[in-house]
Amino acid sequence: MNKISQLLNANTKPLIMGVLNLTPDSFSDGGKYNRLNTALKHVEYMIKNGADIIDIGAESSRPGAETISADE
Repeated sequence: MNKISQLLNANTKPLIMGVLNLTPDSFSDGGKYNRLNTALKHVEYMIKNGADIIDIGAESSRPGAETISADE
């Protein structure tokens, strides 16, 4: 079993996922965390409050949203 599989093993405690939306048009936070310093502070906050995994939302999936480049 590889390290990722071991981390996400269903036989362990449930894992908590924090969501960090980086898109400026985020429906949940309106782009509040789309700058590096605010994003890092929010990740630290989520980890301190029990997040085991951080899901980074980097591109909006809403209809009509602009596509971002891989570099961005």
